[in-house]
Amino acid sequence: MSPTLENFGHDPVWITIIKAVMLFVFLMLSVLFGVWFERKLISRMQNRYGPNRAGKFGLLQSVADGLKMGLKEDLFPRTVDKVLYLLAPIIMVVPAFLAFSIVPFGPMVNLFGVETPLQLVDLPVAVLFMLAMGAVSVYGVVLAGWSSRSPYALLGGLRSAAQVVSYEIAMGLSFVAIFLFAGTLSTSEIVKAQEQTWFAVLLIPSFLVYVVCMFGEAARIPFDLPEGEGELVGGFQTEYSSSLKFALIMMGEYLHTFTATGIAVTLFLGGWRAPFPISLWEGANQGWWPVLWFFIKFVLTFCFIVWVRASLPRVRYDQLMSLGWKVLIPVNLAWILLVAAVRNVVVNEGNKTLGIGLGVVIVICALAIWMRFDTVNQRRKEAKKAQVEAEFEELSNEPEAGGFPVPPLDLPHYHGVQHKEIPSGTN
Repeated sequence: MSPTLENFGHDPVWITIIKAVMLFVFLMLSVLFGVWFERKLISRMQNRYGPNRAGKFGLLQSVADGLKMGLKEDLFPRTVDKVLYLLAPIIMVVPAFLAFSIVPFGPMVNLFGVETPLQLVDLPVAVLFMLAMGAVSVYGVVLAGWSSRSPYALLGGLRSAAQVVSYEIAMGLSFVAIFLFAGTLSTSEIVKAQEQTWFAVLLIPSFLVYVVCMFGEAARIPFDLPEGEGELVGGFQTEYSSSLKFALIMMGEYLHTFTATGIAVTLFLGGWRAPFPISLWEGANQGWWPVLWFFIKFVLTFCFIVWVRASLPRVRYDQLMSLGWKVLIPVNLAWILLVAAVRNVVVNEGNKTLGIGLGVVIVICALAIWMRFDTVNQRRKEAKKAQVEAEFEELSNEPEAGGFPVPPLDLPHYHGVQHKEIPSGTN
C-alpha cells in the first residue's frame, strides 16, 4: 500500500529510532562505497584499474582513507576563528542527513510487527524542507571560507553562496510543475502520483532543468567552482588539512550528491515504484521489493553523475552564472506558464483540444521571443568581438598604449653599445 501523510506520526518511538539508525547506516555505507565506486568507474572509463590493493577489489580503500584522515595530526592555522573553523564542517554534514529523511524508500511494510512506511518522516512541505536544508548547508561552506582568514578560502565561500542562490532558484522552479500535477509537496504522495507515468517523462523540461541544477547545487563537475584548484588552490577548504575536519567536508559533499540523487529518483523517476515492464507483475510494488527498485534507480543516477564528471571539463564562473540566470530561470518560468495554462484548461474546463492548442500557441510565442533575444545577443557578441579585434590591432601597432610592460627603447644595448665587463673580485 502506498503511504500518505495520514500514515506518519503514529509509529512507536523505538520504531522511529530503528528507522533513523537504518537511514544513518545506509548513508554512511553509501559514502564509503560511493567513493570506491566512483574511483573504480572513472578508472574503467580511463582504461585504468583504480583502487585494487586494500581488500578484495580495493573495497577497503575508503575505510583506509577514513582511518588515515582520522588519525592524522589536527592542525589549526594561527589566524583562524577556531569556533567557526570547527563548526563549519559539521554544518555541512548535518543538513545533508536531515534532507535525506524525507526520501521514501518503499511502501508500507511490516517492521518487527509494526506496519510502518519505509520513510523516516514526511511533511506537507517536505520538498521545501529539502530545499531549506540545502540552503543551510551553504552556511558551512561560507563559514569555512570566512573563518579560515585566507583570500582563496574566502573567495571559494563567496562563490559557493552565489552559486547556490542562482541554482536553488532554478531548482525550486523546476519543482513547480510537479506540484501542479501532484497537488502536494509531500514526497510520499508525489511518488503515489507517478503510479501511471513518471514525471521525468510527463514533465521532461522540468527534469532536464533539475539535472543541470543538481550539479550546481551539489557543486559537482562541471560546476565545482567553489573549490576550483586552478585558480583558488583548494577553494573554501584550502586551510583544512587532511584530518577529521577534511573528512567531514568530503562526507558532506558526497551526502549532498546522494541527496540530490534521491530527490531526482523520488520526484521524477517514480521513487520506489517498479519500472516498466516489471510493474506488470502484481507484487512488484509490495513488500520489500520496492527497496530494490529504488536502489537500482539510485545507483544508475549516481553512475550518470560520475560519467558527467569523467566527461566534461569545469566551466568558467561567468558561464556558470550566465547559464543559471539567463537560461535556466527564464526557461523554467516559460515552462511553468505553459503547464499551468494547459492544465487549467484541460482539468478545470475539460477541453483537451483547447488546452493543446493553447499550449502550442504559448510554445510558438516563447520560441519567437527566444529567437528575437538570441538574434540581439548574437549581434551584441559580434559587435563586442569587432571592438576587441580593433583594440588588439591598435595595441599591436603601439604596444605601450595598452599599459604593457615594454622596456625602454633607449637603452645602450639597443644601439649596438656593449656593456663594459666588471672585473672579477669587485662588488
